[in-house]
Amino acid sequence: MARAENKETVGPAARMAAAVAKKMRLKKGLTQDQLGAQMGFTGAAISAMERLIHPVSDEMLVQLERVLGGGTGIFEEMRELVRLEKLPEQFRGYAPIEQKAVALCLYANHVVHGLFQTEAYARALIAGGHPEPSPERVEELVVARMARKALFDRKQVCEIELILDESVLRRPIGDEEIMREQLAYLAECARRRNVNLQVLPLDAGLGGEYVGDRGMMNLVETPGHDHVTFLEIQGESLLITDRTKVSTHRQRYAKIRAQALDPRRSLGLIEELAGARR
Repeated sequence: MARAENKETVGPAARMAAAVAKKMRLKKGLTQDQLGAQMGFTGAAISAMERLIHPVSDEMLVQLERVLGGGTGIFEEMRELVRLEKLPEQFRGYAPIEQKAVALCLYANHVVHGLFQTEAYARALIAGGHPEPSPERVEELVVARMARKALFDRKQVCEIELILDESVLRRPIGDEEIMREQLAYLAECARRRNVNLQVLPLDAGLGGEYVGDRGMMNLVETPGHDHVTFLEIQGESLLITDRTKVSTHRQRYAKIRAQALDPRRSLGLIEELAGARR
């Protein structure tokens, strides 16, 4: 059962959405039960949203736009703001930059990069974290992570490179079926025209030069063609704009790419591992 204490954790965007929804409901002369019936929710759910006991969900905002929006797009605009404030604090500064990027160069060496995770993989990964999140928080984070995938099909194409350490492909998350689905999805992504996916093999360090040891990195080219680096570890993050530091990260990324399997061989390995898990 929702608790009144939840009001303290509701962000300003969700508070504004609730206030606007209530005002527009009253203006239309609708009760909470009547609005809920039109939206596919119960009157109790509408009450909980307006009283900030349950923060407005993404699906509720979609239905609020349909029923109350009147073509204004007001609740649609609020969706991005509400999604943003539901993200982990350390990710909020980076999320809008990622969605507007012209190009992304990504390296992940522990788990599949968030942009490329399936819903089941993301849910298993988030639910297994520490401190253990509540079921409601897990769902919020899964929805927010899946929303990032809009970048793949954006009208202004974003060119995306992803290098995955081979250990990521071999580390099962959730269960074998979840991992098989995740590998199949990676193979599907690798066939996209705007995606270049490569695998850094486990034996990359045998040549005496291994530059993938410093952890994940996201290199971003902005619409203004500036370059920034985003680093994240142990719940902390760092957004780097210093040109000298970013240049070093880009050079390191180029070294990692040079040590990785080419895209064709990488896809073959992913497909092989996906088949092995059937």
